[in-house]
Amino acid sequence: MGSSASHSEDLNFRLKWLMFARVLFTTLLLGSTAIVQLGETPSPLAPPLLVLYGLIIGIFILSFFYSVMLTRVREVLWLAYLQISIDSIVVSLIIFVTGNFSSIFSFLYLVVIIYSSILLYRKGSMVIALLCSVQYALLMVLEYKGWIVPFAVEEGLTALQFPISQILYKILITALACFAVAFLSSFLAEQTRRTRKELWAMEDQVKRVEKMAVIGEMAAGLAHEIKNPLASLAGSIQILKDGIQLDADHARLMQIVLREADRLSSLVNNFLLFARPPAGKSEVIDLGRAIVETVELFEKDDACREKITIQKKIADGICIQMDPIHFRQVLWNLLLNAAEAIDGSGSIDINLFSAKGRRACMEISDTGCGISAEVIGSIFDPFFTTKHSGTGLGLSIVHSILESYDSHLEVRSRQGTGTTFAVHLKRTDPPTRA
Repeated sequence: MGSSASHSEDLNFRLKWLMFARVLFTTLLLGSTAIVQLGETPSPLAPPLLVLYGLIIGIFILSFFYSVMLTRVREVLWLAYLQISIDSIVVSLIIFVTGNFSSIFSFLYLVVIIYSSILLYRKGSMVIALLCSVQYALLMVLEYKGWIVPFAVEEGLTALQFPISQILYKILITALACFAVAFLSSFLAEQTRRTRKELWAMEDQVKRVEKMAVIGEMAAGLAHEIKNPLASLAGSIQILKDGIQLDADHARLMQIVLREADRLSSLVNNFLLFARPPAGKSEVIDLGRAIVETVELFEKDDACREKITIQKKIADGICIQMDPIHFRQVLWNLLLNAAEAIDGSGSIDINLFSAKGRRACMEISDTGCGISAEVIGSIFDPFFTTKHSGTGLGLSIVHSILESYDSHLEVRSRQGTGTTFAVHLKRTDPPTRA
C-alpha cells in the first residue's frame, strides 16, 4: 500500500542525510586528526598520515559512488547495509591507524550502530553490532599475536604488553557495549517506526475519506434521479413481456433488456448505499450468532458454489453495537469478494477473536488468486475492480459502513496464495438478562 512506498522514500531521504553527515564527519574529525598527527610527525608523508589521507579520499569517493547509486537503484535497503558495513570497516581502519589497542576511537563503532538502528531498525542494528564486535576482536587478537603492527603506538601500550585476560576483557566490554547500544537505540527506532506507520495509515485514510466525500456529493442527486425512472422502465418492460406473445428471438432480447435493467438497478442501489449508508438502528448483537446466520444464507446463494467450503472459528461471548443489517451487509460483501477470488475449488476461513483495547477482530481468509502489490492500494477506491463483472463498490461500501461505527478494515494478501481481510470492531458488553 501507500505505506510501503512512504517507507522507501523515507529510507531514501535518511540515506541522503547519512551521506551528508559522513562527508561532514570526514572533513572535521579525520581532517583535524590528520592536522594533529602532522604536528607530531616529522614528515607529512609518514605512514599514519598516508593512511589517514587515503581514508579521507576514499570516503569522499565512496560518498560520490553512493549518491550515484541512490539515484539508480529501486531497492535502497541493500545499499543501506552496504554503506553501514563499509563504515564499520572504515572505523576499524581508523582504530588501527590511531593505535589499535590504545586507540580512543573505538567509540565510533557505537556511532555506526546508532545510525544503523535508525535506518535498519533492530535486525539491522544487531547485524552491524555483531560485525563491529567481530572486527574489533580480530584487531585485538591480530595485534596480540604480533601479526599486525599498528601505527602511532606509544611504548608500552601495545597489546603485546598485556595478558590475554586483559585483551579478552576489552573485547568483551566493547562487544557488550555494541549490543547494548544496538538494543536500546533500536528500541527507540522501532517506536518511531510504529508511530510513522500510523501517520502514513492516517494520511491514506484522510485521502480516501476526502475522495469518498466528493463522490458522495455527486451520488446524492445523481442516483436518486436515475433510480425512479429506471424502476419505472424495468416495470413497464416486464408488463409488456407478460402481456404480449413474443417469438423466440424477441423473447431473448426482452430478457437481455430486463437483465441489464436489473444490473443497472443493482449498481444504483450499491452506489446509494456507499454514498449514503442508511442510519439504521444500532443495537447489541452477538457476533458469533450473526456470523453463523449470514454464512448459512450465503452458502445457499449462487455465489457460493459447491466447491467452496466455509470454515468458522468463532470465540463465544463477543458482542458489538451495530445495526444487524449493516453487519450482514459487511460480512456478505466480504464473503462475496472472497468467493469471486477463488477459481474452481477452494475454502473461506472465518476467524473471530478478541483483541486488545476492547476490540474484536473478524478475519475472512480465502485461498483465491490474491491481490498484487500494484493494485492493493486501490482496492477500497470506488468503482475500482479487477474482475470482468461487478460494480467495484463492494469493498467501498464495507469501508464506508465500518467508518460510521468507529471500526476499520485491513487487508493482507500475497498474489497466488490468497487474501485475508481483517475487520476491527469496537466491542461492547453483552446485554444483561432481567
